[in-house]
Amino acid sequence: MALTLATDDTGGPEIFASVQGEGPSAGMPVAFLRLSRCNLACVWCDTAYTWHFEGDDRPHRNGRTFDRKANQVTLDKRDVAERIAALGQKRLVITGGEPLLQAPALAKLLDLLPDIGVEIETNGTTKAPPHLDVRIDQFNVSPKLSHSGNPAELALIQERLDAYATDPRAFFKFVVASEDDVNEAAAIVRRHTIPPGRVFLMPEGTDSATLRAREEWLVPLCLDHGFRLSDRLHIHLFGDTRGT
Repeated sequence: MALTLATDDTGGPEIFASVQGEGPSAGMPVAFLRLSRCNLACVWCDTAYTWHFEGDDRPHRNGRTFDRKANQVTLDKRDVAERIAALGQKRLVITGGEPLLQAPALAKLLDLLPDIGVEIETNGTTKAPPHLDVRIDQFNVSPKLSHSGNPAELALIQERLDAYATDPRAFFKFVVASEDDVNEAAAIVRRHTIPPGRVFLMPEGTDSATLRAREEWLVPLCLDHGFRLSDRLHIHLFGDTRGT
């Protein structure tokens, strides 16, 4: 069974080792696997090369579209597993795009990597089938708020958010650019009875200056709500680049 991956700047598959830059595992050494395709279209998405292909008229703030052939690569699960194992890491972060769109193939991949811990980065609109779910140690759920440009009926699936809220493996990461975004996130947390200690506010931004400016006003809001603050370490370390 094959997987469709995003490509790095060389045109090869985006499989690499680094430190996790966001959320509860920030700073942890991990292997990354970035898959292609997404069911949502965030106007500020910093990995638009995984979904905003030529012919896709969904809006994105920079208006750029990407050649699908140059930004996707399909590999057999055994090839992917060998590349991940060669990185020598004990934990794997599977990201995208929306990785759960390829859940059956992911389950087969993880059968080949029985000793590695697994995090899934997901927008929270879908779920892992049992064969995959049993292998997931942590879900990093990032529900998309209205400023993402996605209609709420597509981005905020109530039964899915309820399910993640009751799953102790799930942490919630809200991308925010204004206090209105924080208020919207807080309303979602209340509606689904999400424990505040499993909620992160993360500033939207792809440069250090923007992140730091937004973190300054986010700190008191985290104190008010009991939420946690997530930085984006990879942006400070490497900039807005692929494979980092």
